[in-house]
Amino acid sequence: MTDYVLAQAAAGKAPFDPTMLIMLAAFGLLIFMMMRGRKKAAKAQEEIRSNLAPGAEVMTQFGLFGRIVSINTEENKIVLEVSPGSNVTVHSQTVAKVVPPETAAPVVEVPNDISSLTPASAESAETTELANETAEETLRRLNNEDNGPKA
Repeated sequence: MTDYVLAQAAAGKAPFDPTMLIMLAAFGLLIFMMMRGRKKAAKAQEEIRSNLAPGAEVMTQFGLFGRIVSINTEENKIVLEVSPGSNVTVHSQTVAKVVPPETAAPVVEVPNDISSLTPASAESAETTELANETAEETLRRLNNEDNGPKA
């Protein structure tokens, strides 16, 4: 087989190579996927920029949260208020996302005592009895439990 290929190469005939065709197709697919990814990223960035307005809560690419105070489109700068009275100027491309306003979470009422955490079954009488025993009675009870069941 290799003699046949070497003979064709020496004669000047180039055999049809299917691996070259597969490599070209893979290269074309790679370029297509890269261009598609860039278009998606540009579209997402454009959508973010369209939502930018003074008063919007945003997060930057480096994790800084703030409220937009002003936008300078000529110099691509955004002034963020990160805390009352503290303003930071960032490049407009560093804005990663617009943070949606928080919705009020349902308020869960938590009791101040432990009574709601204990079961209200037959065990509650036993737990009340155990809570009222002294240290000596507890030691006696635990020592008797270690001896195993009585026959």
